Amino acid sequence: MSDHPVLHVKGRVLAGPDDVRDELWVVGGRITYDRPAGAGDVRAVQGWALPGLVDAHCHVGLGAEGPVDADTAEKQALTDREAGALLLRDAGSPSDTRWVDDRADLPKIIRAGRHIARTRRYIRGYAHEIEPADLVAHVGREARRGDGWVKLVGDWIDRGVGDLAPCWPREAVEAGIAEAHRLGARVTAHCFAESSLRDLVESGIDCVEHATGLTPELIPLFAERGVAIVPTLVNIATFPDLAAGGDEKYPRWAAHMRRLHERRYDTVRDAYDAGIAVYVGTDAGGSLPHGLVAAEVAELVTAGIPPVQALAATSWAARAWLGRPGLEEGAPADLVVYESDPRADVRVLAAPRRVVLNGRVVQ
Repeated sequence: MSDHPVLHVKGRVLAGPDDVRDELWVVGGRITYDRPAGAGDVRAVQGWALPGLVDAHCHVGLGAEGPVDADTAEKQALTDREAGALLLRDAGSPSDTRWVDDRADLPKIIRAGRHIARTRRYIRGYAHEIEPADLVAHVGREARRGDGWVKLVGDWIDRGVGDLAPCWPREAVEAGIAEAHRLGARVTAHCFAESSLRDLVESGIDCVEHATGLTPELIPLFAERGVAIVPTLVNIATFPDLAAGGDEKYPRWAAHMRRLHERRYDTVRDAYDAGIAVYVGTDAGGSLPHGLVAAEVAELVTAGIPPVQALAATSWAARAWLGRPGLEEGAPADLVVYESDPRADVRVLAAPRRVVLNGRVVQ
């Protein structure tokens, strides 16, 4: 067989939202729905099985002040694994985490290279800070460095106006996105406010992170162009504290941040209702701890997304969007087993019974 144990996962296997099976087997680290002959020692795992969860916006190797050492990055990845997040889209990191790819006990990472920001228009130590004339060159470099994604900082506070403002002129955005697409990479962007969104979407962007600035006028444009959003509601919950810290120096910005926070659930629900794809991301790393994937799914439900669709946003749909398999025949055995049906109550995601990664029970 191989040095991998043979596992028998039985109970209910959620291969899709409506594709429920009684059992699967793990042989040689891969999934099969055919009972193996002569399997020898078999370990049974009982419960409700889901594909390994997806955190589509996190930052392994990033701390509050920039890059962290390998030991800290390992702890971040292990924390995500313990939460059942076995596929991570790293939405910008200054650290080289390629060593994670050699660790079968750590989640799989899809990298977006390092953030690309305007000079002095992002958190110090996080991004390449450049001017528009250099955007295409940096996009090309990060497209080659990443795993099919590039991350722009679309807006940030402009100290000259005392509020959030776009970071890039339209022509730079168009050229940068075109370069990424030429190299086979998709592009996403950090965006809190309203003002940068139209230029990014009309320039061909593939996804927007946070997207708190979505308005009724912009939502149809996102839907028409097929632009996904990753709302990171557990991060948006910090906006009131951020605003309180900026009241004296930047009152206009602080008031804006409060408005974006107050309408956050309406924004996400309206986007979903319009047919915009919504995926789970926590923004872990930097100021937020890792392991928040269950909390983010619960936030999507609070916003008004049906529980099964919120679950899909961290499992079947999210994996398909990122081009990675779920519980298909022959797929790597990355799955999480729960006590009860997560479709009935997504809060069960906070307590995995078993975590199986690359065919081994790691928790």
